[in-house]
Amino acid sequence: MHIRWKKIIITALDIVLAIYLIMAITAWNKPDESKMLCSKVNINISDSNNAGFLTAGEIKHILEKARLYPLNKNMSDINPRDIEEALKVGPFVKTAECYKTKDGHINISITQRMPIIRIKSKHGADFYLDDNGGILPNSNYTSDLIIATGNIDNNFARLYVAPLAKAISASPLWLNQIEQINVLPDRGIELVPRVGDHIIFMGYLPQNKGPWTRKHEINLFVMKKLSRLEKFYRYGLSQAGWNKYSYIDIEFDNQIICKRRDEKAEKAEQEALTKEAKAEQAENNQRTEEEEREKARKEVERQEHATDGPTE
Repeated sequence: MHIRWKKIIITALDIVLAIYLIMAITAWNKPDESKMLCSKVNINISDSNNAGFLTAGEIKHILEKARLYPLNKNMSDINPRDIEEALKVGPFVKTAECYKTKDGHINISITQRMPIIRIKSKHGADFYLDDNGGILPNSNYTSDLIIATGNIDNNFARLYVAPLAKAISASPLWLNQIEQINVLPDRGIELVPRVGDHIIFMGYLPQNKGPWTRKHEINLFVMKKLSRLEKFYRYGLSQAGWNKYSYIDIEFDNQIICKRRDEKAEKAEQEALTKEAKAEQAENNQRTEEEEREKARKEVERQEHATDGPTE
């Protein structure tokens, strides 16, 4: 078999030349980081306009404390992996990604753990839970979150209160209406609404050892209870009055048990509302009379001005 050495040598030289050109072009296009300073740090935080703990200022503070904030540092001395690891240590950071750009910028992208409820137990514990049941420490964070109080330990908070709060928050109606969850000593669940002077007793959350099954059953439990409560609100309280009852028990599927408020307190409240309405009406009447007098005065001035007008 005749070997064409000339063709083989030419092909090999072509391959070597192609590799050389690729490496040369890559080297020429790669900036010299040893002579470039970081001119800008771009920090992007997911859900920053939503309820969250983190701000760009706090990310900067974390990196400055770790002496890793890259602004004005030599690009060759900046290690994106070190920045990511420093940020992931924070309790409120879910994921962190950092990379360099050719124009001397450092881009940092953060996803944060989102709080869904604040726990303030009778034992003095004060912390937040995220949407996965993870515990977040107390901070200067302020938001209109549901607060859970009463007989709550960390385990019950993570396994039961977190999925309960998540199920309530899934509905815009109940997210806005329910402001507090109270856990009784026997683990019964009470809800405190924003509108209406009453307490709602839901009953007892389903108990299950399997995490997925437990979350699923709690979600169904909440949907079923709040669906009945919504109908009662719509067709019951809207007719009887939002402050007629002090306690509404929706534990049982076939009935809703309501406890009327103290008749003396109800009468006193009604009298106060009537008095307030009369005072408001009197104020409106007075304002109307003053407006009429002012209108009459202006009309008299207009007529006098017309009478005193120029004559031929």
